[in-house]
Amino acid sequence: MNISVFKKAGNALVSAQRFIGVLLAFVAASLVVYQVILRYVFKAPLMGIEELLIFPTIWLYMIGGANASQQRNHIECGILTLYMKREGTIKLFNACKSLFSMIVSLWLTYWAYWFFIYSYSKWKLSDILYIPMFYGESALFIGLVFMSIYAIIDFYMDGRAFIHYFKSKAEGGNN
Repeated sequence: MNISVFKKAGNALVSAQRFIGVLLAFVAASLVVYQVILRYVFKAPLMGIEELLIFPTIWLYMIGGANASQQRNHIECGILTLYMKREGTIKLFNACKSLFSMIVSLWLTYWAYWFFIYSYSKWKLSDILYIPMFYGESALFIGLVFMSIYAIIDFYMDGRAFIHYFKSKAEGGNN
């Protein structure tokens, strides 16, 4: 299979994530503005907006986490890399870090899957609006699936860079 097909699919996925993230941010902000106007201008608060706000907020949080994983700009502590001077050590460290991230991400996805099944089977409803909580709770599983995909890709790329570096060193290259 052609690698460009995977790149196009990946780009489409990233574009969809970004569009959904922007849309959810707009929806959440609109709900807050609507509630403020109703409460403080018209003195008639609408019951349930806070409950409704939970759903786009959860999805926004998980889509944002997936976007951070895709862009590799999630929070990390780079203190150890400050003390590493050799390029091979840094490449090994990055491969180990990616492996650990992938393992943790897959483990969390496994547990989120069971929560997803549990949520679907119980079909709990929200207190005021009676919206199925499954719609919000499913964001955990779907967001972690995306994060796991990006963690696997990161591990593949870092592992490949590590192997390539040591192959070029063994062949006498300066890279």
